[in-house]
Amino acid sequence: METVGEAIAEVVLGLLACALLAGLALIAYMSWSFSPRLTVAGAGLVSLFLAHGAWRIFRDPAKARGHRGLAAVTTAAFTLAAVTGVFLVFYGTGCGCLWK
Repeated sequence: METVGEAIAEVVLGLLACALLAGLALIAYMSWSFSPRLTVAGAGLVSLFLAHGAWRIFRDPAKARGHRGLAAVTTAAFTLAAVTGVFLVFYGTGCGCLWK
């Protein structure tokens, strides 16, 4: 019974990763077809936003005061993006439907 539960969980996580990857690809495609300039500008702004979150997480703890306002939002966004990236690395690599 435990093996069946693990197999079902593996399939569900794989499908979730494939759906997430397909959704991200669709968003990128639709954005690019609407306006390539806005897509590049938006990607740059999102990159800066996530870089600020990473900087707040990994900077010297002696200089870091509590997370407030924008710092808390960027830190949470970076953490969410990092967890999503790790999830896609482990489960999204099995999405054969996207690579054919």
